[in-house]
Amino acid sequence: MRVRPIMMTAAAIIGGLVPIMIGTGTGSEVMGRIAAPMVGGMISAVILALLVIPVLFYLWKQRTLSD
Repeated sequence: MRVRPIMMTAAAIIGGLVPIMIGTGTGSEVMGRIAAPMVGGMISAVILALLVIPVLFYLWKQRTLSD
């Protein structure tokens, strides 16, 4: 249910930051260093929101129900 909004948000942010990372104009050296961690953070946030948290929730609920 929440996959599409999460993916669209991440794609829009990453799509906006990639041109900053590959740019070669004035100030691109500094901006590339700022944009790179933001892209990595968005990728890790998507993995966390779509994979890790649901698995942890499932394991937690499974343990709660079996007690």
